[in-house]
Amino acid sequence: MPLDGLFTHALVHEFNEKLVGGRITKVHQPYANEIVLVVRQNGQNYPLLLSAHPTYARAQITYIPYENPQTAPNFVMFLRRYLEGAKLQKIEQVANDRMINFYVNARDELGDVQEIRLTIEMMGRHSNIFLVRESDARILELIKHVPADQNRVRSLMPGARYILPPEQHKLNPFTNDLTDLATMILDQPVEAWPAFIQATYQGFSQDSAKALTRAIDTTGDRIQHAKNWLAAFDQPKPTLFHSDKGNLSYAAIDWLQDFATKQHFDSLGIMLDAYYVGKAERERVNQQAGSLVRVVKNELKKNNTKKKKLLATLTDAENADALKVMGDLLITYPHLVTKGMTSVAIENYYDNNKLLNIPLDPKLNGLKNAEKYFNKYRKLRTAVNYVNTQLALTTAEIDYFNNIVAQLEVASPKDVADIRIELMNGGYIRTTKKSKQKPKISKPDRFESSDGTLIEVGKNNLQNERLSLKQADRRDIWLHVQKIPGSHVIIHSPQPSETTLLEAAKLAAYYSKARQSANVPVDYLPAGKLRKPNGAKPGFVIFEGQQTLYVTPEPDLIARLKIKS
Repeated sequence: MPLDGLFTHALVHEFNEKLVGGRITKVHQPYANEIVLVVRQNGQNYPLLLSAHPTYARAQITYIPYENPQTAPNFVMFLRRYLEGAKLQKIEQVANDRMINFYVNARDELGDVQEIRLTIEMMGRHSNIFLVRESDARILELIKHVPADQNRVRSLMPGARYILPPEQHKLNPFTNDLTDLATMILDQPVEAWPAFIQATYQGFSQDSAKALTRAIDTTGDRIQHAKNWLAAFDQPKPTLFHSDKGNLSYAAIDWLQDFATKQHFDSLGIMLDAYYVGKAERERVNQQAGSLVRVVKNELKKNNTKKKKLLATLTDAENADALKVMGDLLITYPHLVTKGMTSVAIENYYDNNKLLNIPLDPKLNGLKNAEKYFNKYRKLRTAVNYVNTQLALTTAEIDYFNNIVAQLEVASPKDVADIRIELMNGGYIRTTKKSKQKPKISKPDRFESSDGTLIEVGKNNLQNERLSLKQADRRDIWLHVQKIPGSHVIIHSPQPSETTLLEAAKLAAYYSKARQSANVPVDYLPAGKLRKPNGAKPGFVIFEGQQTLYVTPEPDLIARLKIKS
């Protein structure tokens, strides 16, 4: 079920139960198109996420902790001015559409009370969030400014009068009788019902129309079936459906649908977290990490090309002795060569006098050709040490960037910022901005094992280094997949139980390049045995005396053990 008007109806019902009467204590804008209002009600904080994302627009109470930017954007500064400290008076849906109004009473500059409305329109790429003064419907600010040449229907700029999107002239199924539905049942075949429902009633997606059709295409009073089906949205039963192919879909109620398995949740917010946590987070990471991915790919391409050339040089160096033999033979029998010859066959006294065909430079005589072979021999022999040194450095660079690739694959948006700082510090990304403020490194992900032991997982090299070499106790247990790029994992216990050790090893395997593999080797030892070589990249450590576990990553374990806040 996409987020249509019916689902929005259920959301508003949940919001009214949990949020109305609460006070807005904090306002954040973690991402460009999304805000979080923290509403405190009955001694509990409810983070309300309002997203105008073009693909994942939604409103929900979220339990996922969001990392906030160090500098607040202009829009959130406006919201804080009008909303922080205000009581949420009422929440209403607009005509069973994908629009929700949140009303508060705030004081203006003169201290007079004025009604302020926060409106979210969840309409794909046209999604937006408005702060509106209710008395004159003036837009005080909005999260997306849209110039007049991009929207000629209504003005979407601060100071303009807020106008609703164009009306669709459909009936609200929750406030109108179902006379038209009764007529449809009599006059049209069942296969035509979904299209009729969508064309007649506001807020029906294709999936919702098909679900209502299934509900009323039964014996008994069909109109009463329809009324009962609609009434269920006032008592939501959030359900996540898993198909045979692994696809996910969701609904506000447990309606009839083809699925392999289904999962019920206590609230719509918890269900939406489960549905969107991978999709929305991955989208955010892709947006933020696009430039980083290009940098990493370019560096990998450059170093892989360099490695091929170095290996080719080493192969030539292995044949250097053959060049010396040719030079020796030419200097021994120079009379066999005259200018203009392109090759000569000479008995090789190093190999039982077998004839050896030696290529020649036709412009040179025998002695000069011999000298040319000796020069090539000396250069290759001299180059071996340099090439081996460069080969080691290049291989280390390739390993480093493969590690970055693995980190980006499991990164959250806060991790992307750390990786960007690391690449800037390493000189891989140029920057002209010089900030006196020291960059803030995000915290590792925290998990609690089945027996209550704290486990931390570094998601990038800066986190890994700080976690393993600075924060961990020497007796804490450190884990890492064997010889594969991955995260550092710390069990904050010197003697963890076997269950905790296995769970931590599975975390290490999941947050690595081997997350899709089975029977992954994971090394572990006390953190005090780790050493960082001088000049090594961030997060690089050496160790000995480790033990090894073999585990298979379990994605479900991540959600089960992760500490939400």
